[in-house]
This record gives sequence, C-alpha cells and structure tokens, in this order.
Amino acid sequence: MRKLLLGLIVVALLAVGAFQLSRARSFQLFGEIVTSIPTEERVVALTFDDGPSERFTYDLLTALGDTPATFFLVGQDIEAHAEAAAAIVAAGHEIGNHSWDHPRMVLMPPGAVRAQIERTDDAIRATGYDGPILFRPPFGKKLVVLPWVLSRMGRPTIMWSMEPDTVLGPEMNAAALIDYVVERAEPGDIILLHGMFTPNAATREALPGIVEGLRERGFGFVTVSEMIGE
Repeated sequence: MRKLLLGLIVVALLAVGAFQLSRARSFQLFGEIVTSIPTEERVVALTFDDGPSERFTYDLLTALGDTPATFFLVGQDIEAHAEAAAAIVAAGHEIGNHSWDHPRMVLMPPGAVRAQIERTDDAIRATGYDGPILFRPPFGKKLVVLPWVLSRMGRPTIMWSMEPDTVLGPEMNAAALIDYVVERAEPGDIILLHGMFTPNAATREALPGIVEGLRERGFGFVTVSEMIGE
C-alpha cells in the first residue's frame, strides 16, 4: 500500500512537472526559445496569432498601415482564405507558422509534428511569401517533442514577452488594451495579439492607438525575424 501511494505521488509530481514545462514561456529542454531580445534600441515586434480570416484580415491590415508586423498563421486557414493570406504578404508583413490546424502538440509523435510544420510551410510559400518562416506553438504549449523537432530543423521556438489578452481577461476593452501595451512596452518586446475573429474586436479597435502611442514613446516596429537577426 505504501509503495502504491509513493508511486502515485511520483506520477502526480511528474504530471505536474510536465504540465509546467509544457506551458513555460521562457524555458524548454531542446533548441532555442525566443521571448524577447535584449536591446537598447527602442523597437518592438507586433505579432498576431491565428487566421487568416476572410472577414477581419483586411481590417487588421488597414489598422496597421505601414507598420510592419508578424502574422503566425494556421495552415488550413491559409488554404481556405488564400486571398487574405496573399494580402498580408502584399502589404509587406512577415508570415510565421502556427501549425496546420492549431492542435495541442505536446503529446504528438515527431512525425506528426514535422508534418504539421512542413504542410504549413508549403501553404505559406504558396502565398508568394519568400522570407524566413518562424514557428510559434499553438497555445504556447511545447513540452519535449516539439522543441526537439524544431531543434533538428534548425528553427527557434518563438514565444512572447507581452500577452495583454491573457492579462486583461475576457472583459478587455480597447482603451484598457491601449493603456496596457503603451505603458508597459520595453525595448525588444515581442507582443502577442489576436485580431482575426469576432471576439477580438477590442484588439482591432485598439491597434491604431497602440501604434500611435508607442510611436509617441519613441518606439519603432520590426518583424520578429528582423529583431532576432534572421
């Protein structure tokens, strides 16, 4: 009985450890992980996860104007909304890989992980995009296999240093989002935003204010690849 109890405790501790590792923003067991870049230059990288969507991609592009950003797109949505994806490329933005169908990849075998990445790479190239393709894990979940596969492919794991959606919660509004990002941004930050779907209206509304407020603080904008020197 005592051995069984001890075994259960060990299993529970391992499970907790694995969960914490899977959600760690700045640590992984294999390869390079990027959350921000130490720099004195007053630059930040705006990043958008998910999509593209036929309905809201163009609103984001209009709000950004000539401000560069990095869009981590989902392969099946690129295929479904090819014109919207091509519009992101035509506007001069960077496209990153956010998996084929946005699964939790923590328990996937290596072959399935590689297939998710490579299939989405192909969809990205089909848009006409010819720049570097960075990868960001769906939900930010990694554990062991995904970082190992990325390290074998010579690709860093791209995370973030600011996630206002999560911090501000479901009651977030545009004014709160503007205040949070503009007041707290630091040089080298990678800022995670979501703007592709109906629940992300506050982000779309806030985006011009975020850009204007950061410019007033003396910040410039770069893509993630530019920031990390890819």
